[in-house]
Amino acid sequence: MKKVNLILLDGMRPDALLQCGNPYVQELLATSAYSLCARTVFPSITLPCHMSLFHSVEPGRHGITNNIYTPQVRPVNGIMEQLHGKRSTAMVYNWDELRDLYRPGKSEFSLYISQYEYGLEQSHHEVFAATEKLLREKAPDFCFTYSGWTDEQAHKSGWMSEEYLHALDVGVSSIRHLIEQTKDSYITILVADHGGHDRTHGTMMDEDMLIPVVIHGEGVCPGEITEPVSILDIAPTIIKLLECEPAEEWEGRALL
Repeated sequence: MKKVNLILLDGMRPDALLQCGNPYVQELLATSAYSLCARTVFPSITLPCHMSLFHSVEPGRHGITNNIYTPQVRPVNGIMEQLHGKRSTAMVYNWDELRDLYRPGKSEFSLYISQYEYGLEQSHHEVFAATEKLLREKAPDFCFTYSGWTDEQAHKSGWMSEEYLHALDVGVSSIRHLIEQTKDSYITILVADHGGHDRTHGTMMDEDMLIPVVIHGEGVCPGEITEPVSILDIAPTIIKLLECEPAEEWEGRALL
């Protein structure tokens, strides 16, 4: 059974992925199942989008509509809860609010790397270095790797700005290195939580709502996914790859 590493670059627009100038993008797409017109949820804000990614329900169901976490009134199991006791899980991230993506005690390993301590760019590199070490030494069945550098750079300089595209270019290089180091053991899923326009996001504009989804690894049939793809489909896809069962409430579907 293959293991899964889910990598999320915050605020990564599909057109930005194509325009960031990194030559690995085309190689990755040519060897992966992918969609460059997947859709996130509204409001297209970081924490609601992540909650929908992990729990495969719309914000109206999990109740998170801004970047402040409040406990679910009627809890829905997420990826970590569905895998708990069946598969080992881990998370490496540099935005502290993501600590509430799963209920306490439902993941074996969690590492927060402070962007305030290291700075945005260095914390990105620390996240990927820590993930590589974790996958090599602990080999969890599922790992979530998150970097917020791209989003923060976009809020400072604007989506599609030179600075934003540079951060994305570096992010793609980080992903390439991690894939090359773990390709014998892990299927990699690359996704974003939302896009953005000007220096903001959160609307129903395509610039905010469209995200890339890329699934790469042994046994994955390469090619564009022609059916509609939603961020809600990520959790069911991961659960299927790990040969476990989705939660009854989940609204998405497995993409493979």
